[in-house]
Formats: sequence, C-alpha cells, structure tokens
Amino acid sequence: MTVPTLYGLPNCDTCKKARNWLARFEIAHEFVDYRAHPLPPVTLKSWAEHLGGWERLINKSSTTWRTLLPQRKNPGSDPEWTLLLKEYPALVRRPVVVQPDGAVSAGFTDHSFKKMFGC
Repeated sequence: MTVPTLYGLPNCDTCKKARNWLARFEIAHEFVDYRAHPLPPVTLKSWAEHLGGWERLINKSSTTWRTLLPQRKNPGSDPEWTLLLKEYPALVRRPVVVQPDGAVSAGFTDHSFKKMFGC
C-alpha cells in the first residue's frame, strides 16, 4: 500500500466530507466500502488494537448503536465484537484511515486530517 486507504460507506456524510477534503488537498487515496467488501475479523481486531480498544472503533452516538438491545452493547470478547460488526457494519466509526505505514485512525475532522496529512 503506497497511499492511505479510507474504509467507510459511500453514502455516509462523514466519509463524503473526508473524501472531499482529500480531493481538495490533492491527496491520493483508496476508498473501500466495507459493507460491500466485508473485512475479516483479524482486520477489525487489529484496528481496535491500534485505536486503543473496541470502544474507540465503535460509534456509540449512531442510530444503529442506540437501537441495539442492551445485552448486545457489552460484547465480552473479540469474537463477539467482530460478530456484532459483521452484523452491523454501520457501527464502525467512519472513516477508518489506514496509512501506508500501518497507522490507523477513525473519524474525520478538518483539524485531525490536517495534522495527519501535514496540510
């Protein structure tokens, strides 16, 4: 991988903002729709580890999270988390950016992208 890869959903407003930001600063990148191209559990676990835990990978302010049954909101193991994300891919905080050096970030703000991409 020689360019950053954004993982997200094509109709997600935050993903659109992030992609427009990258286009404005002429930063080449790849985009992967992770609903159309499901990710293996090992990738999700790796992202969670890079971000500091599953809690940082999950968007708990999403409608999807709020509509989950209470017992689904407390997965006790990595396999339970990956099963939850396989069932509800919209729970992943978007976009997830994987840099060529393997660094992982989740979410988009103008400030965080300026810092990440040196703009």
